Amino acid sequence: MADASGGCLCGAVRFRVGLPSNWVAHCHCSLCRRAHGAAFVTWMSAAVDSLTLQEGSEAALRWHESSPGAARGFCRDCGSPMLFRSEAWPAEIHVAAAALDDGPDRAPQVHAFWDTHVAWASVDGDLPTRTEAEIRAAIALRQG
Repeated sequence: MADASGGCLCGAVRFRVGLPSNWVAHCHCSLCRRAHGAAFVTWMSAAVDSLTLQEGSEAALRWHESSPGAARGFCRDCGSPMLFRSEAWPAEIHVAAAALDDGPDRAPQVHAFWDTHVAWASVDGDLPTRTEAEIRAAIALRQG
C-alpha cells in the first residue's frame, strides 16, 4: 500500500497521504477531544510532504490555530476535522484515522496524553499510555 485516501463528510476536501505511516495513536488531550467532539481521536502520522490535496480541495480546507505553533485542518463546508500540524513535529502531518477511506495501515500503538483522558469512556487496556510530560520530554529530546 503506497498511500491512503480520505476526506471530509461532504466530499469538498479529498486528499491522499503517503504510507507507511510513522505511527498511529489515540490522543486524549482536551484540544483533540473538543475539536472532534469525542472522548479521544485516533491520529495517523505521515511525512508532511506526502500529503496531496485533490483538485478543488484546497479552497475548502481551512486551518485553525488551536494552540501556539499548532493548527487543525477542517472542511469549511461541513466542518469535518481531518488534519493536524505542529511545530513540535515539523516533518509530520497527522491525519484523523476516521477521515481515511480504509483506515490507517497499522493498529494504534499508544494512548497519548493519558493523564487527561475522560473516565466515562472505556478504552483498550492493552496499549501503553503516555502522559503529557512524557510526550513533551520526548519532543525535547528529538529537537535536541
